[in-house]
Amino acid sequence: MTKPESRKSGVAAMSSTSKCATSAPATAQVNDGAVEPGCPDHSAHIKANVMKQTSRESMNWRNCGVDCEVYDDGTNTFFWRAHTVTVLFILTCALVYVTLLEETPQDTAYNTKRGIVASILVFLCFGVTQAKDGPFTRPHPAYWRFWLCVSVVYELFLIFILFQVAGVPLPERDYGGNCLMYDPGNTTDPFHNIWDKIDGFVPAHFLGWYIKTLVIRDWWMCMIISVMFEFLEYSLEHQLPNFSECWWDHASINITALPLCIPKSLQVCLSMEFTWIMDVLVCNGLGIYCGMKTLGWLSMKPYQWQGLWNIPTYKGKIKRIAFQFTPYSWVKFEWKPASNLRRWLAVLGIIFMFLLAELNTFYLKFVLWMPPEHYLVLLRLVFFVNVGGVAMREIYDFMDDPKLGQQAWLVAAITVTEFLIVVKYDPNTIMLPIPFFITQCWFLGILLIFTWTLWRFFFRDITLRYKETRRRKQESPSDRDRSLGNGNPSTPSGRSKLNGSSEMVRQRKS
Repeated sequence: MTKPESRKSGVAAMSSTSKCATSAPATAQVNDGAVEPGCPDHSAHIKANVMKQTSRESMNWRNCGVDCEVYDDGTNTFFWRAHTVTVLFILTCALVYVTLLEETPQDTAYNTKRGIVASILVFLCFGVTQAKDGPFTRPHPAYWRFWLCVSVVYELFLIFILFQVAGVPLPERDYGGNCLMYDPGNTTDPFHNIWDKIDGFVPAHFLGWYIKTLVIRDWWMCMIISVMFEFLEYSLEHQLPNFSECWWDHASINITALPLCIPKSLQVCLSMEFTWIMDVLVCNGLGIYCGMKTLGWLSMKPYQWQGLWNIPTYKGKIKRIAFQFTPYSWVKFEWKPASNLRRWLAVLGIIFMFLLAELNTFYLKFVLWMPPEHYLVLLRLVFFVNVGGVAMREIYDFMDDPKLGQQAWLVAAITVTEFLIVVKYDPNTIMLPIPFFITQCWFLGILLIFTWTLWRFFFRDITLRYKETRRRKQESPSDRDRSLGNGNPSTPSGRSKLNGSSEMVRQRKS
């Protein structure tokens, strides 16, 4: 089984000599399953090379930059081998059993559903064993190939829904109705509004942003997406009652009441609810903070792998099994959006697709009339958790590679198809006019982004080129004068030639 991630992150396979270390840390590594024990005693020259390589490895571990060094003993057990023939044999036996031994019922609808499920299972078996590996290999490459095939099935399912008709609408939950924190009219539970508004989506906010931080691997991008989605909730709460929240869910500050000398139009934009308590600061902010701490640990831990049966202690075996669910190697994402126009547009596209996927979560269950506790809503979130990390890694590689990865391609197609379903099933909702002051704020924000893009990647470069050309022109005469002052006769002027000839005449007369 190939390991594509090891090729991308610069894996250096450990030789048998480098596994044998005679120092105290090496003994501890043997007990924990990091180095194979029982290595023979070699010459002093080889031991010196081993010590040099060990120190070099520890230096690489402490200074994990963009790519961490990975050391693997190359153990290829039954767990890592390809099982294409085995899967084919089991699949054939199952089909033979259904064909020859099982009686087919006469229910057409049941047979249709059963045939669709069987077709999907056969496709998944083919994809898990034959599809191309992605950038991730842990816990197993077949796991990520499975989710790649699920992405294809989900996209086909969305396209099928795109050609159907709507069903029966369901009432949408309003989080901004009665916002009294203490309701004196309810003697049984005066705080019922808090318990009613704070439902299962509050821990889902924290867990969701923790996982998104692990996917994006950048604090600034996570905070921008978090704040932008809150502004989208403000802007679209006239379309979906689900976006309407109480003041203590996103607390407000009326900036127009402050004595600020700012234009009236800007005061209208800033008069929107500006700070957030439950969403941005508590749920999202805490999830992003914990995610960044986890990223720091993943970037510093050593990535040295050894076969399970080569580890002598039970503690080392348990530790190796637990680390099987951690990344095989680590790549620190450095987006650098201001470095060039391609990266800037790519980061804007990532933010846009993230926000669109977030909005699809709410609009899909509204237009397809599914309650929030429906199992399809939960399955969709689980699906994006598993495919989001692979897609983001492929998008990061796309910054320097002109070919977009297969999982990233499918995720983009799925996000767009979901939005098209929303447009087809309920165009009246998404076409409701946005309030004028909100339109002004969005127009101002888009104008600022467009202006900064023109200045940073076009006008600034032209200005820098003009200044550089002007500086070179100013330096060229001074360089010529300096060369003449040093007695360099390479490019003498006419006056210097004349002076030189008169001096020669005087020397001849003397």
